[in-house]
Amino acid sequence: MSDQSDLMDALRFALSSRADVDALETAEDWAPEWRAQAAEGLSPVALAVSGGFLSDRLAWAFAGGYQAALRRLLTPFRPQLLENEWTMALCATESSGNRPRDIRTQVTDNGDGTVTVSGEKSWTTLGPVADVLLVVARVNGHEPEARPELKVVAVPASSEGIYFSEKTPLEFVPEVPHQAAAFDNVRVPRAAVLSGDGYSDYVKPFRTVEDTFIAIATHAYLLREARYRGWPDPLIEALAANLFSLGSLASVDASSPATHVALAGLLGQGQALYGRVTDQWRGSDNGDPALRRWLRDQPLFQIASKPRELRVQRAWEQLATLPEPRLS
Repeated sequence: MSDQSDLMDALRFALSSRADVDALETAEDWAPEWRAQAAEGLSPVALAVSGGFLSDRLAWAFAGGYQAALRRLLTPFRPQLLENEWTMALCATESSGNRPRDIRTQVTDNGDGTVTVSGEKSWTTLGPVADVLLVVARVNGHEPEARPELKVVAVPASSEGIYFSEKTPLEFVPEVPHQAAAFDNVRVPRAAVLSGDGYSDYVKPFRTVEDTFIAIATHAYLLREARYRGWPDPLIEALAANLFSLGSLASVDASSPATHVALAGLLGQGQALYGRVTDQWRGSDNGDPALRRWLRDQPLFQIASKPRELRVQRAWEQLATLPEPRLS
């Protein structure tokens, strides 16, 4: 099935499926529902739509979009991981950041078909319900101050030698848990080391992929709320149109400057739609607990706003220096 037909099927699902969903209060409630969706073998974009549409709050739309984004990121490198219904977490950030020079966690080849992962990660989204941790680590043997060779290692969260510590819940989407993780000589098969560069193929593009997929899931969530609450058709149509555009963008090269420019435009349109949703919701029922959660969770959309601004600024600069393309 093509990406476009898959996306169209997902959009039809969001526009015609029953719009009442069960309330889920905790990540432990959400995780089995997500695994059931992942077991259906849907594409990452369809999973983002499904995960958002079946959410009763922004927290689970975010969680579904995050999971779908990881699946999109892994597709070129380890598609076998997508054959399972696992929940995953990208473990990149350390105490000093997530740039290549900030990564001190190490992966060491033991020479016996296994590798050992050692180090600490300060931020693991959905850590308490993750089945697999995608750990960004420098290959042991490089000088500490040199540009390290980074790899991603798929580590089962149940592995011996992993220690988690809880992080204080955020004031917005507090239902989504975060943990710090310490890896004390965690041994896994060498096959757990994913192909590609840990930074240029995973950490760097994930910023764009994550923005795209969380926006897809958020639009699907709001589309369901709009249908459930009988909001005006023009608002539903606008949400559907932007969702489709985001889904189309999700299948192209996330590193292309043209992608970054288009994404900036779609995210801007999304912010305008979120404002229309808020106005509609406030006019319908100010006492609605779902509205209170939506208002509480608005700061989510401002996370990493400065890096997004810099990303699109660099994209315009790159486009200005590229040779004039020819259409074939």
